[in-house]
Amino acid sequence: MKRLVFLVFLILLICQSQAEDQYTTKYDGIDLDEILASSRLLTGYVNCLLDLRPCTPDGKELKKNLPDAISNDCIKCTERQKQGADKVMHYIIDNRPDDWAKLEKKYNSDGSYKKKYLDSQVHREDKTTEDEKPAESETTEGTKTETTEEKQEK
Repeated sequence: MKRLVFLVFLILLICQSQAEDQYTTKYDGIDLDEILASSRLLTGYVNCLLDLRPCTPDGKELKKNLPDAISNDCIKCTERQKQGADKVMHYIIDNRPDDWAKLEKKYNSDGSYKKKYLDSQVHREDKTTEDEKPAESETTEGTKTETTEEKQEK
């Protein structure tokens, strides 16, 4: 009987330690596009994070985990949570810079996330520019130059 109790206790400890390795997925089904499209909804979440208004249950969970997620580069986040976090933060940086400044001051005062984001944007723009360069057989105006064979035919 003691072995059974010990085994059950051990299983519970293992399950609990595994559960602590990731944040809850309970709110992963939330439609982020709907929140980002609604100024009212997004403002509610921002105000929750800034302690200006009460939080919804998912807002409380976000607020609780945000400092840890930022300081540990979202290591406990699922892939979906990482993508969602990036999507929301990129949106706020690009479209609501005043809100981003307040959130950054509270949660990421060294500005490292925004720098990382801006660096990734520059990298994307550089890659896009390279992809848009004309091929070797085109001039800068986009017209085809004559090949050696074409010149010989004339």
